[in-house]
Amino acid sequence: MADAAVEFLLNNLKELVLQETHLMNETEGNVGKLKSDLLHLQAFLRETVKMRNSNERIKLMRKEIHDVVYDVEDIIGAYMAKNKVSGKSSVFFKKFLTSHRSVLNFHSIGRKVAGSSGRLEQLRKEINLTTNEEDKTEILSEPRPPRKDMSMVGFADVAERLIRRLTQEADGLDVISLTGMSGLGKTTLAWKIYNDPEIILKFPTRIWLTVSARFTERDIFLRILGHLTTLDDDMRAKDGEELAEIVSNYLQMGTFILVMDDVWSIPAWEQLKKALPLQENKSKVLLTSREETVGSAASKPRPFVPLRAFDPEECWELLRLEALGKLECPPQLVQVGKKIAADCDGLPLAIVVIGGILYELSDSNNVDKTRRNWLKVSMDVNSYLSEKKLDKRMTKFISMSYESLPHYLRPCFLYLGLFPEDYKISASKLIRMWIGEGFIQQEDACIPLEEVGQNYLKALISRNLVNTLKFKADGNVKTCQIHDTLRDFCRIEAATENFLQEIRLNDRGECVPQISVWCRHLSIHSDCKRYISSRSLTPRARSFVCLSKEPYDDLSPKDITNLIKAFRFLRVFEVQPLRFKEIYSGIDSLIHMRYIALSITLAILSPHFDKICNLQTLIINTTSPTLQIKANIWKMKHLSYFKTNASATLPRAKPADCANKLQTLGLISMRSCKGLHKRAPNLKKLGMSGKLALLSEENGPFDSVRQMRYLRKLKLVNDKAQETERLNCLPKVDQFPSGLTSLTLCSTSLKWEEISTLRSLQKLEVLKLKYQACIGHTWELEDAVEGFPSLQFLLIEETDLAFWQAKSHHFPKLRSLVLKHCDKLREIPVDLANVQSFEMLDLTTCTVAVDSARNIAAEKKNILGLDYEFKLSIFPPPTK
Repeated sequence: MADAAVEFLLNNLKELVLQETHLMNETEGNVGKLKSDLLHLQAFLRETVKMRNSNERIKLMRKEIHDVVYDVEDIIGAYMAKNKVSGKSSVFFKKFLTSHRSVLNFHSIGRKVAGSSGRLEQLRKEINLTTNEEDKTEILSEPRPPRKDMSMVGFADVAERLIRRLTQEADGLDVISLTGMSGLGKTTLAWKIYNDPEIILKFPTRIWLTVSARFTERDIFLRILGHLTTLDDDMRAKDGEELAEIVSNYLQMGTFILVMDDVWSIPAWEQLKKALPLQENKSKVLLTSREETVGSAASKPRPFVPLRAFDPEECWELLRLEALGKLECPPQLVQVGKKIAADCDGLPLAIVVIGGILYELSDSNNVDKTRRNWLKVSMDVNSYLSEKKLDKRMTKFISMSYESLPHYLRPCFLYLGLFPEDYKISASKLIRMWIGEGFIQQEDACIPLEEVGQNYLKALISRNLVNTLKFKADGNVKTCQIHDTLRDFCRIEAATENFLQEIRLNDRGECVPQISVWCRHLSIHSDCKRYISSRSLTPRARSFVCLSKEPYDDLSPKDITNLIKAFRFLRVFEVQPLRFKEIYSGIDSLIHMRYIALSITLAILSPHFDKICNLQTLIINTTSPTLQIKANIWKMKHLSYFKTNASATLPRAKPADCANKLQTLGLISMRSCKGLHKRAPNLKKLGMSGKLALLSEENGPFDSVRQMRYLRKLKLVNDKAQETERLNCLPKVDQFPSGLTSLTLCSTSLKWEEISTLRSLQKLEVLKLKYQACIGHTWELEDAVEGFPSLQFLLIEETDLAFWQAKSHHFPKLRSLVLKHCDKLREIPVDLANVQSFEMLDLTTCTVAVDSARNIAAEKKNILGLDYEFKLSIFPPPTK
């Protein structure tokens, strides 16, 4: 969107003036006038967001501004690139600038922008457009923290009826279908039923599947099997028919409930049905669909269940929870609140979205002001009641929420349309991509962009425009998701501004709809190889995002060359499903690139990458166990995040080399750590991999780690090939960075006594012990010994631990305990139930310890009451 593009354009103008010294000869007034006019255009875009669809002249003016801003952005981008690239790569930029010969200086560019600015001012006068100062002031309220308790409101009678039917036996496999329009609450209700205690008790095996409009039966069947067994390469290589038979055989072994959420068509149901044991009369399938025909076909001969709308009391209850965070409501807000709830026509999604707006407009210290704000919202909601079609009315409610967003959040929200339907979005990846696109502005140099990005995401969650799926150990959002209806809005709204588009190919390999040459952000979710082979050129795109579920490891050198040549102004290149067997040298011509995430089969990272001078994020996954970095990362002055899955050997640095902005680095080899505190003094996250026995050496690599005063997260991975040189002991506690809050150990084969010494790390909140990090049958923490004072999250994975003795005072702040593949562990310390903060216990393949886990869950309920929700997860599902 042009509003965000202006921000980026103004920053580029500053850089261009410094870079192109001959431009300094032009009058400073030309540059100043250009900036002034651009800000004028930007202000108009912000002021008219609520009128973008209702006034045709404003709509046309906004389109003209988009075209002008995008065009100027491209010209300045080409200017910046032409002297930084050479050879064949520079030909494109020279040709591009030649085609814009009439605007090759600030004076001419300024005339182009000033023309639009003048027409805009004339339009203002003709339609008497004035700026409402109240609208101009954007609310910068503190977002409420993402809610972990998502207890459902409403549909108690429907849930009871469905649970009763699900717990009754039938002749053969019983399929219960729940149908209704998008936003009515089908998925939320199905999730509530899926987690109901009676259902959990009745069905040892519970499987949740999100199907959606576009799926492959292989993917669905593999996901089912992932709930029932461990997937190996042989299983993944089988075709759909073979997998369907395997799924059916597994399901026949026990009693199961399978939820198929969002099935779009009868053919889709027929595809999925062949994997179900139709004669199994103790198991159930709960299916949700927008189409009654699908529900009818799946449930035959029994009737499907059409979901009703919310009644007035349910509407009012949900609105209070979303707008106020509680059921108690000040008397002054009751009347207007009930009217808003009633005007949402029983649509839970509408209430949730409007509730998000009301929350942002509420002031607990000023009820009168809150009431005035709610009355304004009520008038807007009421104005949409003339729209007879509920789906169109729902779109208007979402539009109302979109318009109420601060300007800087709008591109971040629309950007979510790049992701596939029901996609689980990594929060850290999303934020890094936002940063690469230039959506996140750093107004305070003391606050890192990553933290600003987290606040942006929390603000969208606070407004109920994004859902939280999982939390990290530190309480931040780990994965999130956007509702299908909200995603559809993002895609439609973004298309009107050439902001983003999904690439879809028809049978002839043509893009449908055709991609606009102006489109800024492109995503592709399937048919990647065909698209690349088509040599389609979209040089103006700022991002190319490939989120295919299937990996592509058969790309030819020609395919890779075509892919790089297709884009010249890229900032974000997220293509991890594509596996590169070589790196085309022309990648160094993409000087605007800020974010790269790709997969390679190479053991060397090309020196071409250090010529990408603006790069901020570099993520490299390789099939090689080691990676030699030929690119001089010490000279990449903007690089802040570099991550790889291999043990990377960094290039030698000169005494003056210093990567001041580098904050995340890993995995790197042990020898690359020496002197790292001088070359990357501001590191916050570090991963080390290799011969960890070197840690015990005096003046070894860990001496550098000790001096990293900003380091908060540390990961140590021992080379699996070094079995004969195991790590006998950890560095002394006083050698760890004093501010360390998270420590991950992998393949270290330490004795449990060594882990006990870590209790002296006073700030340690997260401890992950992965793949035989520790060996030995017994971990005993003596009663009189102090424990881990700040530890909140503990993961123990793949160990031969059998006896674990500990008391509640050893883990006084523990919130989450995750145990994976600890099949010899006899018992989890039951006294952990007395830790007040303990709220989640997750077991995977720890069959012997299951009874003690259940005892802990029961004890927590005895201590804190039946209303307390302790999250206990056990895989594979117990048979009794």
